[in-house]
Amino acid sequence: MLINVETTKDFDKVVQDLQEASKARSYGVMSVHEVHNILQSKGFPIDYRCTIVEICNPRAASQALSQESAISTAMPCRISVIEKEGKVVLSTLAPTYILSQFGVKELEELAKSVEEEIKAIMEEAAK
Repeated sequence: MLINVETTKDFDKVVQDLQEASKARSYGVMSVHEVHNILQSKGFPIDYRCTIVEICNPRAASQALSQESAISTAMPCRISVIEKEGKVVLSTLAPTYILSQFGVKELEELAKSVEEEIKAIMEEAAK
């Protein structure tokens, strides 16, 4: 249940644009993990670039957590930017899929809304 958006942008530029697009849609950037650099520094390099941008919308988070505290295990939303074999792709797990695993029917509409917003953020960053 992945959402993937390919881009022709430079890797570093799309990571920056992803953060800006998130903020423009009221998603806070919680953290940025340069996975390839972290693994390299630990002596376990990978042969491609991967940065994970963690984002969160406070309104949506509050609604979800008010229904089920265990949803916190799937938060914040993570979008990976991967540069591999000459391609740059933004990738995330579909929020509708993630929230469906908790069995809280009342959150289906919220999950759809968050998924639409995240997909729009990814597409905006990829332009």
